[in-house]
Amino acid sequence: MGWKLWWWWWWWLTAAAVEVAAESAHHHLVTRIGFGSCANQGAPQPIWNAIIDFDPQVFIWLGDNIYGDIRRPFKIFGKERTIGPWRNSPRFIPSSEQEMKSRYGKAKSNPGYSRLRKNTKVIGTWDDHDYGLNDAGKEFSRKVTNQRLLLDFLGEPQDSPRRKQDGVYASYTLGPIGRLVKVILLDTRYHRDPLRSDGTILGSSQWEWLEKELNSSPTSVTIIGSSIQVISNLSATTGPLFYMESWGRFPKERDRLFKLIEDSKRDGMFFISGDVHFGEITRYDCATGYPLYDVTASGITQAVEKVVPQPLHLLVRFLAWLTPTTMRVMDHNCRYRSCTYGLPNFGAVEIDWNAAPVTLKIEVRDVNGNPVVGVATSLSELQARNFNSSITKKTREHQRHCSLEVSLPWIVRYRLAILASCALAILVIALIGGVWAAILACRRCGRGLKRKCD
Repeated sequence: MGWKLWWWWWWWLTAAAVEVAAESAHHHLVTRIGFGSCANQGAPQPIWNAIIDFDPQVFIWLGDNIYGDIRRPFKIFGKERTIGPWRNSPRFIPSSEQEMKSRYGKAKSNPGYSRLRKNTKVIGTWDDHDYGLNDAGKEFSRKVTNQRLLLDFLGEPQDSPRRKQDGVYASYTLGPIGRLVKVILLDTRYHRDPLRSDGTILGSSQWEWLEKELNSSPTSVTIIGSSIQVISNLSATTGPLFYMESWGRFPKERDRLFKLIEDSKRDGMFFISGDVHFGEITRYDCATGYPLYDVTASGITQAVEKVVPQPLHLLVRFLAWLTPTTMRVMDHNCRYRSCTYGLPNFGAVEIDWNAAPVTLKIEVRDVNGNPVVGVATSLSELQARNFNSSITKKTREHQRHCSLEVSLPWIVRYRLAILASCALAILVIALIGGVWAAILACRRCGRGLKRKCD
């Protein structure tokens, strides 16, 4: 009987020690947070070395954590045409459950990522390619199965509420009392209506949940993670050449989000996002009583400059600078004049709790861990004050970060499309001119030969 009693006491003490350790870890001071997106499991991922050197206590996946769908080749002609207005076959098709498992397994076993997971708490949400299909929303039939696969990849406990709800949204409160950091991760896929519908992104249940989270106990810092960009709406200026997914393409939903944040009077809030295959920082000054930042880090492997030859990188950077934007933060600290970065990158948040006031440094960093764009601010500057948003919009509408892209004059807004049309017209005229010149030259040559024969 005595040995059973000792065994019981040993088991209780061990369990208590584990619980205390877990609780202690939960309350550790958070000073460094890393985040990233768009990681093709089949591509080299050297950037993990820089992320590990940054030594984040938390790393946040913002979607496209794997590329689970199958991308078919470009085909203009033939039976299966995947591009052009005449296309009759989808460019992307879903993978099987087994193939998704295999791709997650490959991503999880990456040596750099495996080293990060040993000392860093990893959390995250998804975007379209790990959801299962490019640009997919609530209509996607395999979302329930793929939700389970994502949560397995993230190591979510089997009894987690995330395994019982519709969607992978979640929140985490980290750090000690008085220095709390709240991370809210949104699901922009499971409930999303079709693009161009101006319907819902989050769905009613997630909106109710988000309202409760924003009106819950205050925290020093609140980070909202969205797989797609919240503040930037570059599609308003790059269309009709090409479009990108963003909250700006659902204006009613974005207005609702800004209104919810304003009503919550929550301090120290900013967004982090991914998806677009380049890094940038955007800002909106007319949603709350303080600037709202959106730090986009995209991607771990996928980046716009990687898909074009090296000599064309300067052209990509020039077009990024030429693209009209009212939201992007532009200053001399950016590596490039466009204040975008089109090579592999990750996001880094540093909080100096010992500074007075507490300071925040939010950056996009390159494969070597060097900052390429960044913002330094303080919690005192991110304080919700008494203000009327409608009055603020009227009195500050002249300011750069108070006018959305859709409000730009049409000749500015469609600058890229106008230039592309002019370039195409010049190219066509030059081609026609070249063909006509060749025909005339052939005729002259033919006449010359005829004279010689005569």
